Amino acid sequence: MTREEKNVLIESLAEKLGQYPGFYLADISTLNADKTANLRRKCFEKEIALVVVKNTLFIKALEKAGINEPELVGTLTGSSAVMFTNVSKAPAVLIKEFRKTSDRPVLKAAYVEESVYVGDNQLEALVNIKSKNELIGDVIGLLQSPAKNVISALQGSAGQKIAGLVKSLEERAA
Repeated sequence: MTREEKNVLIESLAEKLGQYPGFYLADISTLNADKTANLRRKCFEKEIALVVVKNTLFIKALEKAGINEPELVGTLTGSSAVMFTNVSKAPAVLIKEFRKTSDRPVLKAAYVEESVYVGDNQLEALVNIKSKNELIGDVIGLLQSPAKNVISALQGSAGQKIAGLVKSLEERAA
């Protein structure tokens, strides 16, 4: 590979790093052709971009993209595949599902929501991460809960009692 081809590849990887908010580094080295094709198909279905990279080129792409995480660089040994994603937990769910039939892919590290997760033992934590939209939905639900309780109380039998109290207070004030 010429220096010019390497520079083009580094630019492409740096562009992907800027395009996607998160990525996972995985080891898929011992997967045979069928399992690799199956993994790529599942990644495509879940809108995950899977790219096998040379570690040194990916390190340069990280530098170019302004991601300075020494923990990530430390995991870039051996064979590495990068899973670029817009949905934080999608690759973790995919890896967990895929490992029901295979011992790979093994999670090396993940860069999700500007946080670094290192090691395969972090897979369960990544599966349980809530997306930004899920968190917003939870907060809205919590904020709506007290208002719903008041409205349901007013509409139920308690509402009739409250209406009776308000009426008697009005009569007393008059």
